[in-house]
Amino acid sequence: MDKQLLRTRILAQLQIVHQGAVNAAQRAYDTATNDENVAENKYDTLALEASYLAHGQSQRVAECLADIQAFTALDFHTEQTTGHVVLGSLIQLIDEEDHDRWIFFGPSAGGMKIKMTCDETQQDTEVVIITPTSPLGEELLNRQVDDEVEITIAGKKIAYDIAVIA
Repeated sequence: MDKQLLRTRILAQLQIVHQGAVNAAQRAYDTATNDENVAENKYDTLALEASYLAHGQSQRVAECLADIQAFTALDFHTEQTTGHVVLGSLIQLIDEEDHDRWIFFGPSAGGMKIKMTCDETQQDTEVVIITPTSPLGEELLNRQVDDEVEITIAGKKIAYDIAVIA
């Protein structure tokens, strides 16, 4: 897989999320400051609630910007010299039933999914971003090709072999 294309797609998706957060923050701010929403009595809390929402949305905007900055600053070439899973690694995991799963080890935006074309099969493959603080991320950090990792999800143990680190 082309990691530079993956980076471009991640940044594009993060920009979309950021713009959605900016739009939501602006709508909440407009609602909070609208003259029609001035409280008429102590039980009329629409403007107050909207101001809380606007504050939360502005924090989300800041988080989105931090995600974009983290991926922009990420070194995508470090793992080529270390041979270990580090930030910026693209990892192929294979489970006990020979199903493969592609993981991108990123600094943030855990859970985001990106569609990519696999070079070998020319099929669309889903790449999931995980972070070092996730259970799988903690297990993968500093591992090498052919290492086995095991995590427990909902009481069920799942084992993966690390097939590729790119």
